[in-house]
Parts: sequence; structure tokens; C-alpha cells
Amino acid sequence: MQLSAQVNTFGRHMQQKYGYRVHKLALNASFTCPNRDGTKGLGGCTFCNNSSFAPNAKQPPTVASQIEAGRQVIRKRTGANHYLAYFQAYTNTYADINYLKELYDDALCEPDVIGLSVGTRPDCVPDPVLDLLASYQEQGHEVWLELGLQSANDHSLERVNRGHGWDEYQDAIERARLRELQVCTHLIVGLPGETAMDSVASFDRVMELGQASTATQGMKLHPLHVVKGTQLARQWNRGEFTTLGFDDYIEACVEIIRRSPPELVYHRLTGTAEPEILLAPGWCAKKWLVLNAISAALDGQPYPGFDDERLICCA
Repeated sequence: MQLSAQVNTFGRHMQQKYGYRVHKLALNASFTCPNRDGTKGLGGCTFCNNSSFAPNAKQPPTVASQIEAGRQVIRKRTGANHYLAYFQAYTNTYADINYLKELYDDALCEPDVIGLSVGTRPDCVPDPVLDLLASYQEQGHEVWLELGLQSANDHSLERVNRGHGWDEYQDAIERARLRELQVCTHLIVGLPGETAMDSVASFDRVMELGQASTATQGMKLHPLHVVKGTQLARQWNRGEFTTLGFDDYIEACVEIIRRSPPELVYHRLTGTAEPEILLAPGWCAKKWLVLNAISAALDGQPYPGFDDERLICCA
């Protein structure tokens, strides 16, 4: 069975809403983060190495050229020709409001870009930014505010040097709700010191803020993966924590999905990193293995396991 028949995936949701496929085009607009530039801290989150998920991480070209490159790949792969400009790398609301408007406007000038998906932190969404995003939504654009919560447990957030807590997330949700903005909440499953069921508890706390129509309308689940060049990699090499097992991740995802209201949109159910920088767990390099296992488990069917939890011996 296809996962989109079991889960309200982003692709399925967009197809039903618009009648055609809509893909996100990931962009890097050279933002930084208050947890890296000294405003709140230095070094960023312990797991942070944006090259593990962001395109053009070293010297990003213009927004327009990134969109053109992305659309060429997507058109060949799926035939889709409608897109959301996904401002992904680092904190994409952490700049002067006029500069943000210029970037977002540049993306929306592209004729096949129907909206924006803006990744940021809960402590970096002042009212003027929310008002700007709401103005695009009022113009008829598809707009998603993607908030990286990662965990509802303040102790866990402190352990990974996140630089914000639950209170900032709740405040951001309440102010986004006043503007009827769509929010996609990110959770990381398997943070140091957390079990898979701790992530289920984080999900429950998010949903206690209200049903999907009033709290978060979207969800992203990521397995914690250890990549080279991070504080997390050094901690892992010292044996200070172990990464989550494959079966535990599948169990957490299935439990969260089963607790979800039917209208909640799943933008992602796993995350990957490039093999040359991924240290652990090994199954994070196997996107379709993970997705197929989630689908099978939702259907009550057995699924193949994965034994190689460590790819490389050192960071």
C-alpha cells in the first residue's frame, strides 16, 4: 500500500487542494542563526551541520537560479511544474524585514512558484514577520511557517544547545494562530537522552495546544542523525549517547501517526544525510527502507530490519 493512502502526506494534500502536484524547492539564502552568531550562543545546536540537508550550502547562487536548477530536477523526476519556494537552511526569518520581503518577493515572482515554505526557529518570528507571511497568504499564495521545535522537553533542548524552550514555541503558535497562518512543526526523534516514546510525548504536548486547525497544521518527523563536523559527532565518538534503533524509530512514527487528527499534514516522515558525512545511524541513508517500513507497520505487516547502525569509525 502506498504511504499516501495511509497518511495525509504533503503531496497528497497539495494534490487534493490544487488538483496538481506541488513540490518544495529547497533554497539557501545565506541566513545565519542567533545560536551561531553570538546573539544567543555560538556553535549552534550540537547536531547542526546544514550541509547534511541544505543544497548549495557553501556558496549559494541567487534565489532565481536555485529555483531554476531545482525545477529542472523535479520536472525530470516527477513531471511536476508547480512549486513552493522552501527557504530551508538555517533561520530564514532572522534578518531585517525589508530584506526578507525582497527575498520572498523574488521567489514569488517566478510564474510557477505558488507559495512559500519558510523554515525558522520559534524565537525568531516577531510580529512583523508573521504579518508579512500573512499578507502573502491573503494574496492567495500557499504559505507554511515551519517551526523547528525538535522536542517539547526543555531539558532535552538545553542538552542539544537549542537556545529556546517550549514557551517560545507556544508563543509563536499563538501569534501565528491569530493570523491564521499554517504552521508545520518539526520534531527530532531520538535526541540524546530521549527514547522514542519521549518524542510521542512531545507530539502529544504539541497537539494539546489545540486540534490541527488551531495549533499546528503540519508535522515533520526527523530521526536524529550524527554527521561529521558537529559537536554531536564528538559526543557520539566519546560514547556519550547512542543513536535510536531502526525499529524504535518506526514504532515512534507509527504511534504518532495513529494519534494524529486526519487533517494533519505530514511534510516528512524521515530525514537523510549524504553518505560522505553521515556517521550514524546507518539506516538514515535509506529513505525508502524507512518509508516502506512505516507503511508496512501501519498496515500491520512485517518489514525488513536494518542492522548496520554505524557507518564510519570516526568523525
